[in-house]
Amino acid sequence: MVIYDLHPSVTAFSTERHCAVTEAPYDGFNITPYTGDAPTHVTACRQELCRRLHIDDSNLVLPHQVHGTQIAEITAANLSSPLEGIDAVVTQLANTCIGVSTADCVPILLYDSRNRAIAAVHAGWRGTVARIASKTLIYMRERFGTQSADVRAIIGPSIGPDAFEVGDEVVDAFATAGFDTGSLAFKKLRDSAGPTEEPRWHIDLWAANAADLQTAAVPPEAITTTGLCTFTYPARFFSARRLGINSGRMFTGCVIKGD
Repeated sequence: MVIYDLHPSVTAFSTERHCAVTEAPYDGFNITPYTGDAPTHVTACRQELCRRLHIDDSNLVLPHQVHGTQIAEITAANLSSPLEGIDAVVTQLANTCIGVSTADCVPILLYDSRNRAIAAVHAGWRGTVARIASKTLIYMRERFGTQSADVRAIIGPSIGPDAFEVGDEVVDAFATAGFDTGSLAFKKLRDSAGPTEEPRWHIDLWAANAADLQTAAVPPEAITTTGLCTFTYPARFFSARRLGINSGRMFTGCVIKGD
């Protein structure tokens, strides 16, 4: 696993693909049940992750994401409830792992050290345009009294700017949402481009989400970007652009350590 230094009171991580073996395109460590992988494999990986985290299976929370902006607080009362259509989860529960599944989209982890609250955010390009990261901070302020000055953030492994090729409509969506496309968008020729091909648009999702967090007043020095591109390292991470959407997912999560 990739382990993050989010805070001494928190275990924060992303799983890596090469932790287990099964048939392609699910060959790797995958706990996400809704992508077509064999249930027995998903269950085995989930049990292994819980063992590593020293938690019960019932304390591992994974929502069914839909590239939206719905956020849910995990409490003792709803810990075992289905989370349909949820793209960010927050909690103050100790010994409870919350996380999101990704295979090129951006996973973001947040920790509010004053109120001991964590969040896991799934930010594909649509979620990024909709500013799900800053919306999660607003949600945490409403629920827990979170102040941005007390927050640390991790932007986890995801598709990097050199690999994230997009169409004009995506660049336009970022511009319409108020992002500085002059710094986030650029044109680049494909490595295999012929002499008549035009450069293609690329978007820096890492910088876009960091900028969104900063608009919510998270200090720049409190934001860590791993810089690990899932498309560039297919043996280490799942990439939907390489494998298709019916493939495995990485899981990026965090746990508040109990007493």
